[in-house]
Amino acid sequence: MKLLTALTVALTTALPALAGPVFLDKRANPLGIDVSGFQPNVDFNAVKANGISFVYIKATEGTTFISSSFSNQYIGATNAGLIRGAYHFAHPDSSSGATQANFFLAHGGGWSGDGITLPGVLDIEYNPNGAECYGLSASAMVSWVQDFSNTYVANTGRFPDWWTTCTGNSGAFGTNNPLWIAHYASTIGTIPAGFPFATFWQYADSGPNPGDQDLFNGDDAGLARFARGG
Repeated sequence: MKLLTALTVALTTALPALAGPVFLDKRANPLGIDVSGFQPNVDFNAVKANGISFVYIKATEGTTFISSSFSNQYIGATNAGLIRGAYHFAHPDSSSGATQANFFLAHGGGWSGDGITLPGVLDIEYNPNGAECYGLSASAMVSWVQDFSNTYVANTGRFPDWWTTCTGNSGAFGTNNPLWIAHYASTIGTIPAGFPFATFWQYADSGPNPGDQDLFNGDDAGLARFARGG
């Protein structure tokens, strides 16, 4: 369960379009889910039949944890025809942003412009096991996120990210890094500084489909462009 806002990965660079089109069901504001090892046996065909267009799957945490469910979940989502991507749960107190970005990239967090792969997500939440902001000042947290983001974009051509309390509501990422905000309510609520809008909204931690319930801010064609990097 996300406790604050997760941020997502970004896209700022216009990358080449695919040779062929990506066919998706015609739905406004495509619905998605994000899952982890807590949902090890997702029936992705049933999920797709239930109206889901995309899924984010937990791949890694810190530099010591690789989800044992990730590979099967990723293959299952692919075989069901879902647009899918990976996310990394950050531990900013254990190692540098660059170190964790490279760990994520080495264990499923990469991206390619194939039209079905979403850019990786950096999931930063309040520390579940210690100091709320991992013992980092707001400026140190901003630097950590920038280190992760810069390393990720250097390897993939796409940006990633996260908020408010632990960065002092920094506006440093709004230009490059699309926002994924977790807010369990009937409306999305206040958008963090620097972001004109949220790209993904995690609006519930349970619902008719497994895992957290998400919404893409756009239409199916926009989701396909986001996956391609356009």
